Amino acid sequence: MNVKIDLNEEYDQTSITIHAKEWSTELDQLVKMINSTNRKRLIGVEGDQSVLIPCEDIEFVYSEKGKVFAVSGSSKAELKMKLYEVEEAVGEDSFSRFSKSVIGNINQIQRFELSFNGNLCVYFTSGNKEYVSRRYVRRLKEKLTGGG
Repeated sequence: MNVKIDLNEEYDQTSITIHAKEWSTELDQLVKMINSTNRKRLIGVEGDQSVLIPCEDIEFVYSEKGKVFAVSGSSKAELKMKLYEVEEAVGEDSFSRFSKSVIGNINQIQRFELSFNGNLCVYFTSGNKEYVSRRYVRRLKEKLTGGG
């Protein structure tokens, strides 16, 4: 890929032009990255206080009994969003779906183990662990190796 940047005071706004022979997944990812408006922080509730949670600090987000929680180290905050809304808000660069009810931050993963039933057990830097269902293992491995 060849990248050229032209800086000039005469330009009123930033414009991006891509020249390619044909459409590819690499171009698709590039366009998504350019257009992404991912949030930097989410608002959660801990006890009777509202707290700002930086997305990079979140290890995983899960839903349980109709509520959505964000886990960061030893703290857990309830989010006033649906799980799919959180997934859209944090973006797919750093987060990946682990199961129907869990989204995990791939930058917080320390190690993982494959279990006998095909699920993956993911250990986060804080020591927390979460399971990835077989359905989402391939996609997670691709993201972790830079292919997704």
